[in-house]
Amino acid sequence: MKTTVVRSRRKTISIELKSPEELIVRAPLRMSVREIERFVKSKEKWILTHAARLREREARAASVTGTITKEELIRLKKQAKQILPGKVSDFAAGIGVTYGQISIRAQKTRFGSCSAKGNLSFNCLIMKMPEEIIDYVVVHELCHRKQMNHSALFWREVEKILPDYRVRRKWLKENGGMLIRAMEE
Repeated sequence: MKTTVVRSRRKTISIELKSPEELIVRAPLRMSVREIERFVKSKEKWILTHAARLREREARAASVTGTITKEELIRLKKQAKQILPGKVSDFAAGIGVTYGQISIRAQKTRFGSCSAKGNLSFNCLIMKMPEEIIDYVVVHELCHRKQMNHSALFWREVEKILPDYRVRRKWLKENGGMLIRAMEE
């Protein structure tokens, strides 16, 4: 496993698995190499367990999604343009907000966004997700019309519409990345 040590003016040491084959160790400037090695050794079981989980998740993602071609992205954009405006309209009425334009893109970093002017942007890849996750992304962005942040007040607005939003959010965090990685360059 490739291990990269990043030193900074931090007070504690931490580890992060970037992939099943890449470990990042963040350590204080003055910590000795021996101390860093000892820490990593003490976390060996955690590292191996989580690397195996990542490998399993990536294998599952590859078998489920395959590669998303440019042709499929075009199809997903068409599908999103047919389905999302109706969902946005219905949820906006329930939340009690207005919105501007809706745009559909194939983004590599996010599944939705809401501008200060109320324009909404959605990633066409959400069309490959379960219905309840699509609804979560729509509600999340519309709730930004009330709170343009991720404060406790924002999450209360989301929870009013989707009491189980935490489960949906967790699904998106665990599975969304594999869809983005499946896009052809």
